[in-house]
Amino acid sequence: MVIMPEVPGWAGVHTPLGPVWVHADAEGITAVRLEPPEPRDDEVTPLARQACAAIAAWLDGGDWPRGLPLAPDGTHFQKKVWQALLGIPPGATLTYGELARRLETSPRAVGGACRANPVPLLIPCHRVVARNGLGGFAGRRRGTWPDFKARLLAHEQRSSS
Repeated sequence: MVIMPEVPGWAGVHTPLGPVWVHADAEGITAVRLEPPEPRDDEVTPLARQACAAIAAWLDGGDWPRGLPLAPDGTHFQKKVWQALLGIPPGATLTYGELARRLETSPRAVGGACRANPVPLLIPCHRVVARNGLGGFAGRRRGTWPDFKARLLAHEQRSSS
């Protein structure tokens, strides 16, 4: 595991899929970033470093990180969707429509909650795909983000088979 220089408030680690930064406070992990984050006024917590190690181990062929305390900020509806995402096992996917039917809402609302997820990777919004393809990732449909989603899904499918 290669630890990256810390950004104030953020622990960082190089992974096989690229750099990852994690922020945590006393309540739990509040944010995961795949691009360099803005510095914060607080200290890097041991939990942020632990989460970086767990993410790096997972992306290096280990098990998907479970049991880390998560404390994402969001609406009641977003948290309901994020809780449902935690029920999608590694290597599996659901379409936005399938998840929407389970939650009795619309695919667009599910997509909005996925886009607002401040803790990607640990709340696995990458496991939700479009009916006719990959769909977006982190609110983007082009560029490195959908590529990262495709590589995450391929990694999980290899690891779970």
